[in-house]
Amino acid sequence: MEIRRFATQFQYIMAALAVASLCSVSAPAQSGTTHEATTAASQSGQAATLVQVVRDATERYKDVNAAKADGFQLVFGCVQGPDAGAMGMHFLNPSRISTNLDPTRPQIVIYEPQPDGKLKLIGADFLVFAADWDKANPGNPPQLMGQLFHFFDAPNRFGLPAFYTLHVWAWKNNPNGAFVNWHPNVSCVSFTGQ
Repeated sequence: MEIRRFATQFQYIMAALAVASLCSVSAPAQSGTTHEATTAASQSGQAATLVQVVRDATERYKDVNAAKADGFQLVFGCVQGPDAGAMGMHFLNPSRISTNLDPTRPQIVIYEPQPDGKLKLIGADFLVFAADWDKANPGNPPQLMGQLFHFFDAPNRFGLPAFYTLHVWAWKNNPNGAFVNWHPNVSCVSFTGQ
């Protein structure tokens, strides 16, 4: 019995050491920055900071009429995935599309249609066209506060040229992560087509 308990404790200790050694591996520094490695804790802190910055910057858009007054307009209807949830309703401000990425000025604010006909602010989306970005930043994919953008090649379901995008689910927690494209708990069922 004593040997079996020792073997079990030994297995737990070895598993803990393996996990600890994996966690202590650091990512290489990005070009143009200090050569210190970025730790998982600082990356997590940056992610939380980005979500909060986007929340603060978009709070006034809880009322979709405020977004419309600032030049945002509905594009693509309500974006639903075949099996991965939805993205919701994208309101784009075309005057904000540029290669200058600012976490306080998203190009898109995202809403979820509610059963009562209202729209609920759920996040924001940062968008930059790949040709423009790649010309201005060759070899450096876009990122915002440490979060890499996702690439959508052309042709795509949106009818856009190739683009980079970063969703920030600042107003509705996404169990798959704050920066993934699809939200499993967002629905377009209440979208009326307006």
